[in-house]
Amino acid sequence: MTAQNIALIVGLLLILIFFNVLIRIYNKLVMLKNNYEKAFRNIDVILMQRADEVPELVKVASKFMEHETAMLTSLTKLRTDFLNSKTFDEKIENANEFSKTMKNLFAVSENYPALLSNNNFLELQKRVSQMEDKIADRREFFNDSVSLYNVGIQEFPNFILAKMIGYRAQGLFEVTLNEKKYDGIQF
Repeated sequence: MTAQNIALIVGLLLILIFFNVLIRIYNKLVMLKNNYEKAFRNIDVILMQRADEVPELVKVASKFMEHETAMLTSLTKLRTDFLNSKTFDEKIENANEFSKTMKNLFAVSENYPALLSNNNFLELQKRVSQMEDKIADRREFFNDSVSLYNVGIQEFPNFILAKMIGYRAQGLFEVTLNEKKYDGIQF
């Protein structure tokens, strides 16, 4: 074998190694992106279930709390806003506001003993509470997925390919200042 042939073989091997690394990086980036998108869709499923069950909760609660129509109207509007949301950010914002209003509804319901003794309301409240727990779990998983994705597109040499194919860092599902704020139960 001549030096020229050896150089050609080494060059071809280096090119194959380069393309192998490039393909592995690309596949990793695609997997990370799909994981965070799937994680958000899983949140979306639970939020949709909650949005579908709220009208039942509102029907039962409205029989007992007719003067609380503003809150019930707000829940209905928030449900509609959530269903009409187009972007991740809009859905996140509407879901956060919806959670806050649901907490207020349950707090107000404590002043209505007849409502609290109603089995339908208790079951719906329990179901919504379970969904809120699932939403919290899925938000955590989403944030984990987004964090892995963001790190993946910022690592060297991944960031070069990520930038070329238009991958950008994604925002986490954050708790807003309004959600953290507690003013006590308001009537």
